[in-house]
Amino acid sequence: MPDLPVIRLMPRGDARAIRHGFPWVYANELVTDRRTRALAPGAVALLEDTERRPLAVVAVNPNSKIIARVLDRRPDTAIDRGWIATRIAHALARRERLFDGPFYRLVHAEADGLPGVIVDRFGDAAVIQPNAAWADRMADDLVGALREVAGVSAIVVNGTGRARALEGLREETRLACGVLDGPVAVPMNGAVYMADLLGGQKTGLFYDQRPNHAFAARMAPAARVLDVFSHVGGFGLAALAGGAASALAVDGSAAALELAEAGARASGVADRFATRKGDAFAVMEALVAEGAAFDLVVCDPPAFAPSRNALDAGLRAYERVAKLAAPLVVPGGYLALCSCSHAVDLTRFRNASARGIGRGGRRAQILHTGFAGPDHPMLPQLAESGYLKALFFRLD
Repeated sequence: MPDLPVIRLMPRGDARAIRHGFPWVYANELVTDRRTRALAPGAVALLEDTERRPLAVVAVNPNSKIIARVLDRRPDTAIDRGWIATRIAHALARRERLFDGPFYRLVHAEADGLPGVIVDRFGDAAVIQPNAAWADRMADDLVGALREVAGVSAIVVNGTGRARALEGLREETRLACGVLDGPVAVPMNGAVYMADLLGGQKTGLFYDQRPNHAFAARMAPAARVLDVFSHVGGFGLAALAGGAASALAVDGSAAALELAEAGARASGVADRFATRKGDAFAVMEALVAEGAAFDLVVCDPPAFAPSRNALDAGLRAYERVAKLAAPLVVPGGYLALCSCSHAVDLTRFRNASARGIGRGGRRAQILHTGFAGPDHPMLPQLAESGYLKALFFRLD
């Protein structure tokens, strides 16, 4: 058994939840004596219950509200590069059953047994997001294990984002190995997307929306499509690949729209694709004033409620999106509304969307409810691992 420091649950700590698969221990559940507080962020320790019985090998961060993350339930496990490689190999085997090409989320954090670690694969390249202190400390081992198991040659370590700030980690993005000559072309749903792995948002592309892009494309033949908060053209390019007559992509980022245009050229649909840079709310208001109308409108905004403290404001923002988007849909047309907010559950999001559609003067029926693709598995014990919701409405 590895010689590990020991940390212990308080009586209020839920040992049963840990035994049944919950992956986190909160700071108010742990005995935080001087030795525990002295552990370096990212240190590996043995978690015991109040009776001193081993529960799991965990990663500790005394600076985080999530003070311990379960790494392995076997108390004799050594957390090293070999252990990481085994977890990545299991995740890779599952993706290779699901996808024909090497373009997917390869590791989805706790749901794939690597807490706080995101790995998105782009063919011969990959992006690692080490969003927990232990992963940040072992970033070189993550890179080495990923090269060994997946055979990728170029790996970016993207150390940015809200999750790292909550862990007390600094922001840094670096090319850990290999060469990247520019954006990577990613084939998906019949379209080609251009992903900027070094300078783009998050890892450069949102694989989670793949099945929702595909559903939107089913409604797209001959349609005029508006893709709001489009990033690199997610829904718009998929709709064009599905036979849409035209697509207008709206985003606040000029760099993202340039990548969307490059994707349209690579997809052979540039003659049917247009972009409009600006604040999404302001652009939708302007389009209404211009009398614009579309057969399919999709709104896929960033997380308006990234935490419970932002829940009320986030719900108001989702309602406003629906209110502004609804008048842009022709009678009998379709409106797709998405939320990637962990704090907003499906019922609240559906209710906010319905209120907004009603305030926009329209009536609707829900045709389909979508979620993230199977390369973003959900850990049943952790609601936060199932964050994406997509609602498809038909409007009268």
